Amino acid sequence: MDDIEIEVLAEPELSEPILIEGLPGVGHVGKLAVEHLLEEFDSEVVRRVYSTEFPPQVTIEDGVADLASAEIHAVDIPGDDGDGVDLLVLTGDHQAQTNAGHYRLTDTFLDVAAEFDVEQVFALGGVPTGELVDEPSVLGAVSDGDRVEALEDAGIEFRDDEPAGGVVGVSGLLLGLGGRRGFDVGCLMGETSGYLVDPKSAQAVLVALEELVGFEVGFESLEERAEEMEEVVGKIQEMQSQQGSVPTDDDLRYIG
Repeated sequence: MDDIEIEVLAEPELSEPILIEGLPGVGHVGKLAVEHLLEEFDSEVVRRVYSTEFPPQVTIEDGVADLASAEIHAVDIPGDDGDGVDLLVLTGDHQAQTNAGHYRLTDTFLDVAAEFDVEQVFALGGVPTGELVDEPSVLGAVSDGDRVEALEDAGIEFRDDEPAGGVVGVSGLLLGLGGRRGFDVGCLMGETSGYLVDPKSAQAVLVALEELVGFEVGFESLEERAEEMEEVVGKIQEMQSQQGSVPTDDDLRYIG
């Protein structure tokens, strides 16, 4: 196969769609957030992207193999006044394994966005704190300084020198490459420990996205997942009290 192949699955008519990215990263915050959107609203897969940059593996469901890929879903969110919101939601189980692969795949995702006349992009992810967070804040980064005020009005924080080490992976390149290509890109980063799957942080990011995009979504299933994590958190806190702290990995100081 070619280094990157795009499978065209549907050609829906969308009105001013917004691209939302949520690929695996710290705390799986972005991936959890977009998976929740796909669970709560009607959607269809419009593009599937295969690449030799993904790990050499398949997923197995009911004995059937699927080659590693990223998917772009069209999501129609109805509005109370008849004017809904159209989204293109990018997700998958993997990011690229090389620096060059990150660039090529991000350009491919932006090419698909351009096909659908996307102008606005939001990358979702987590920023690690190295410790458990009861009430996660959402940090922001933008491709254009003129967008800072709009994100601040939605409760998103901009802090000097954070996230430490910058933003890497597809989320970072959507900001960098997307900005150079004329897209209006914002990155929403929920605070998270860095060593737990974090549905609470994913919910905080979605609350901010609701305010920015203009839709409402229920959080019952995310809240249930957060409750399930409480037992894990309790055990970790017990370990912290007994051992002083839980070791963290400096390599986690990025957002995905």
